[in-house]
Amino acid sequence: MKFEFSAGGVVFQKTKNGIEILLCQHSQHHGWVFPKGLIGDHIENEGKEETALREVEEETGVRGRIIKQLKPVGYWYVFEGEKIKKKVYYYLMEYLSGDINNHDFEMENVEWLRPEKVEERLTYKSDKDVWKEVQELMTAIVI
Repeated sequence: MKFEFSAGGVVFQKTKNGIEILLCQHSQHHGWVFPKGLIGDHIENEGKEETALREVEEETGVRGRIIKQLKPVGYWYVFEGEKIKKKVYYYLMEYLSGDINNHDFEMENVEWLRPEKVEERLTYKSDKDVWKEVQELMTAIVI
C-alpha cells in the first residue's frame, strides 16, 4: 500500500452573467474533476498552497488566488496493481488571470460552468463532496 498527498483548487470567477466554476476533464481516465496534483513531485519542499496554485495553473491555464482552505478529502484507488490511499487538500480560489485554452496535456478539456451544472458534470464522489462544501461557502464569500 502506498500513500499520496495532493493539492488543488476549486476556482470561481465572477462574470456579468454570474458565478462560473472551473472544471477539467482528465486525459487518462476522462473523468471531470477539480484540478489537483501531487505535493512535492516537481519542487522539493513545496507546500500545499504552492502546489495547489501551481497545479491549477498548469492543468487549466488559469491563475487563482486562495480564498479559503477546504476540508481535505481522502479516497483509495489502484494504479498498476498497487493500492493507493490518497489525501487531497483543496482550496477555494478566485480567478485572477489566464486562458483555459492554455492548459497542459493532462487535461483534454477545461470549462467554466454555471454552479447548477457542476455536480452533474463531476465524475467522482470525492469531488462532489468538495463541491457541497463550496456551495455552503459561496453565498458568504462570493456574494
